[in-house]
Amino acid sequence: MNEYQFFSPVDVVFGCGSLSKLHTLKMPGKKALLVISNGKSARMNGSLDRTIDELKQADVSYVLYNGIGANPLKSAVEEGARIGRENGVDFVVALGGGSVMDAAKNMAMFIPQPSDNLWDYANSPSGGKMTPPNEMLPWIAITTSAGTGSEVDTIGVISNPDTNEKIGIGGMAGMFAKYAIVDPELMKTVPPKFTAYQGFDALFHSLEGYISNKHNIMGDMIQRAAIENIGHYLARAVKDGNDIEAREHVAYANTMSGYSMVVTSCISEHSMEHAMSAYHPELPHGAGLIMLSKEYFTFWINKHVCDERFIDMAHFLGMKDASKPEDFITALLELQKACGVDDLKMSDYGIKKEEAMTLARNARATMMRLFVRDPQETTDEEIAGIYERAYR
Repeated sequence: MNEYQFFSPVDVVFGCGSLSKLHTLKMPGKKALLVISNGKSARMNGSLDRTIDELKQADVSYVLYNGIGANPLKSAVEEGARIGRENGVDFVVALGGGSVMDAAKNMAMFIPQPSDNLWDYANSPSGGKMTPPNEMLPWIAITTSAGTGSEVDTIGVISNPDTNEKIGIGGMAGMFAKYAIVDPELMKTVPPKFTAYQGFDALFHSLEGYISNKHNIMGDMIQRAAIENIGHYLARAVKDGNDIEAREHVAYANTMSGYSMVVTSCISEHSMEHAMSAYHPELPHGAGLIMLSKEYFTFWINKHVCDERFIDMAHFLGMKDASKPEDFITALLELQKACGVDDLKMSDYGIKKEEAMTLARNARATMMRLFVRDPQETTDEEIAGIYERAYR
């Protein structure tokens, strides 16, 4: 399949020290909603002060919102949007990882809309499925981690605990960032465990895209770059957060995996993990994906729907002598071991094996759009079986 449509208007400023270039860029407004996480990292590592200084140099005022958790909530997006409306902001700046960027791009979409309920614009069983009637605010992404590729795509994943839904909201061209600042120096203080979780999230974006039924010649190029860079550099970044060469290559891979979602698509592994963390919000997204990965990809290997592509991916991960699809699983598990994430257990996060069918049905109901990109159709029983075999 070599048909594709690729549109990405994001002005990406990549490289060490790129945050210091922010004030030189033409700002899309005069007053920003500056969105950060509810943790301490942006304050402690100095990135918040540096961003504020850059905005001041650009003659931009700001109001700060720091209510975003690891799995951003509907209520947090609504609160941030309310603060933005009350303060008359005309654009949004996200300083943080994927959760902050996902929330911020939804705030930029939501602030100008007439509704106070974000779920009016959610395409889910309980969502209103409405198209936002008003033009969205521009937003700027300053990414401090390498995991989601959210700086270059148009989807923001938001959780609604009232309905046990964790879904991507958006997809409109207006939700692309105006600028994406990708400065690997901002990622040096990410702890080893989360460096690994985030790196594997980026990896799975491209692995899934490479075997999706939407794969194409441009996606192949992007995904190969992402998989190779993570395969060669992620373990180094986990081992030594100050290894700036490794941080650069993992950051590049992450942005490429963001483009992977623009030109192809993730598949049902991501839907499956969203169901897990919808019911167990303390579960880090990347950790959940790692837990599923061996059994998930083995399921597709056993279907023999894309054998050559699994061999390709083993090569990309660094297994030069790979000759059969199963070699991909070996390469994947070796990377997980090298990154110290080969012993993750669902049971450590309160997940029970008996939940398998509930999770399978939730995954399909809330994020069916990824299931339709699978290499082949599946049943709820097959998806529940993957959960059961992956359970520890």
